[in-house]
Amino acid sequence: MVGGPGIIGWLGTYELLVILGIVVLLFGATRIPRLAKALGRSVEEFKKGRREGADESKEAAKDEAKND
Repeated sequence: MVGGPGIIGWLGTYELLVILGIVVLLFGATRIPRLAKALGRSVEEFKKGRREGADESKEAAKDEAKND
């Protein structure tokens, strides 16, 4: 379904359980919490970088406006 509501729109309960089972088999139940924690840290760092980049671009725009 191209252009639909997204990947979650066509995944039902059975499909999600199968995917979860495959993830547990691949990584093991003990590694999943560590992977989730690492993913959370990565998302936080990404958001932090976006905020810093936006702040830098706002400062650059202000400096450019002052010079004009």
